[in-house]
Amino acid sequence: MGSDALWTGYRHRAVDADGWLTFWRLDPREQPFELHDWLGRPDRPGHRLWSRAATPAGVRAAWRTAASSVSLEIRAALDVYDEIAPVDFLVDGELHQRCPVEAGEQVITVELPGRSVELEIWLPQGGAIGVREVSFDGEADGLPPIGPRWITYGSSITQCTGAYGPSETWPALVARRHGWDLVALGFGGECHLDPIAARTIRDTPARLISLCLGINIYGGETFSGRTLPGQVEAFISTVRDGHPHTPIVVITPLPAPNIEGKPNAVGLTLDDIRGCVELGARTLGDPDLQVIDGRTVLSTEEAQALYADDLHPGPDGYRLIADRLAPLLTLPL
Repeated sequence: MGSDALWTGYRHRAVDADGWLTFWRLDPREQPFELHDWLGRPDRPGHRLWSRAATPAGVRAAWRTAASSVSLEIRAALDVYDEIAPVDFLVDGELHQRCPVEAGEQVITVELPGRSVELEIWLPQGGAIGVREVSFDGEADGLPPIGPRWITYGSSITQCTGAYGPSETWPALVARRHGWDLVALGFGGECHLDPIAARTIRDTPARLISLCLGINIYGGETFSGRTLPGQVEAFISTVRDGHPHTPIVVITPLPAPNIEGKPNAVGLTLDDIRGCVELGARTLGDPDLQVIDGRTVLSTEEAQALYADDLHPGPDGYRLIADRLAPLLTLPL
């Protein structure tokens, strides 16, 4: 990459023969994709863990520059997504320009103030994205990530493809507010306690870990009341193997007014899922583990007003989630 781009928020970066970089949030090397991407449900063509993992949600880079413009060479495709998210350009911590991204190869050029500023580029949180070059019309020095690292794992409600832009997902807003180095492991439709996700969190240094568990398990009928608590316990135990004393926050499903009380195919309601997740988490007797009931993050009335559908918040809903969770997600003194 030009101008010493110090991208952060990913697990593995791969470059193809044409120089396009893909930022993987799970490491695909030597992984059997068929273990996670089952093709037996044609009614769910978008459920592909590795397609989600190749999307650079939360991936960004920063520079100190007095240049008057910056250009980003980017390639995009829909893949499993309905639309491609934009790119956000932040100047001194504030949104400077939000640029739509079209399918195909393109160069996005943004005018800058022409004085010494800190520029951040946040890559799209939705779409199959490749990046090849960042160039400036003046000097630019890449800045390493600063602040304690926070890893957050979850579903589409953590990936936030429906946010206004990648710097306004709820994890991005919380991380920016606290000055944290974000690793956002939100995988739309794919938060099923996969061992690869647990091992990734285990092996990534962090000062805080949050796990939003349950909503995809409800929708995917992944586990029953018999198996879910043990799966939660096993996932957290794997994470804990690499983080003996790191604070872990488990968040149960947020309210979903139109599906509350409706059993899924294995007979579990969302309240049942919440109870199973909490049971599995608390069984460990871990003094550094906290459980947040998702129903306390948003009220039923707020969910009805702010959701784009029966499940997903709209852009203002993600902002409110950030406002509610920011004071609850804190580092020990």
